Amino acid sequence: MTRLVMVSAGLGDPSTTALLAERIGAAAVEALGGGAGSAAGSAGSGSVVGVDVHHVTLRGHAHAIADAMLAGFPAGELAEDLERVRAADALVLVTPTFQATFSGLFKGFLDLVEPGTLRGTPVVLAATGGTERHSLVVDHALRPLAAYLGMLPTPTGVFAATADFGGEGAEALERRIARAAGELAGLVGGGPVVGVGRSGEGTASGGRTLGSGDPFDPEVVTPFEQLLGDLGQPPRDS
Repeated sequence: MTRLVMVSAGLGDPSTTALLAERIGAAAVEALGGGAGSAAGSAGSGSVVGVDVHHVTLRGHAHAIADAMLAGFPAGELAEDLERVRAADALVLVTPTFQATFSGLFKGFLDLVEPGTLRGTPVVLAATGGTERHSLVVDHALRPLAAYLGMLPTPTGVFAATADFGGEGAEALERRIARAAGELAGLVGGGPVVGVGRSGEGTASGGRTLGSGDPFDPEVVTPFEQLLGDLGQPPRDS
């Protein structure tokens, strides 16, 4: 059975960070062959066919994380969740964006993971933030951390701004989630990295798939003249 663990570091209750972890987890369960059921509830565990799911919400571990850093070792439920993370076949890590990077609570939890124990673990890296201006936090902060820990991040990271949970950004967010989940399934299974192609259907393309109309799609380039026009500036000669 595939062990999938989501870790979310949101401070609110309810939390958009925890919600994003749940949505990525549910898509990963489906991509891993567990069916279309949802992932386990906040701070809980559960299972569907072929997938064992656990969601670690760090909000409830805040004091225990501080105590563990002072004492030098974790205890109780925190130690149990750290063991679940170490034993996971796949991870989903989601942090809110604080000061253009991951939160201290998120980093504090990962600081308690013993060096080398996450090496080779497939992971979806994700973050939430108030606006799209923070979207580079996944690549500029989370990927270097994942590389240091030796994890195998999916080519697609998932960033969700507040507006992405409704309105025009919701559909693009769903495409990013589906693409990342498909890539995670490919990494876990040792096969091709599978995502969502431009037709909206699952495709395998050597680890690089793109979604039509996604503002985070690296192949969607806004012409420079349009950028100048949006700023009220006349276009310049090339």
